[in-house]
Amino acid sequence: MLQINTSKVSRWDQHGREHVVHVQRTGVQRTIRCDTCGWRKGAQFLPWLKAEEHLAEAHQATVDPTEG
Repeated sequence: MLQINTSKVSRWDQHGREHVVHVQRTGVQRTIRCDTCGWRKGAQFLPWLKAEEHLAEAHQATVDPTEG
């Protein structure tokens, strides 16, 4: 049976705008997709790290909402 799991990485930029990258897992394959610009990439290893890197480089979004 094919199983699909999704999660997201959210960061805010210096203007207070939220940017989200979704990580979708289908079996062992992972795809990351940016809601802001539509960027997509396949990532077998460390997809959440690659999502954070994209947000920081492309959108200057580095503020983690989960940090106090």
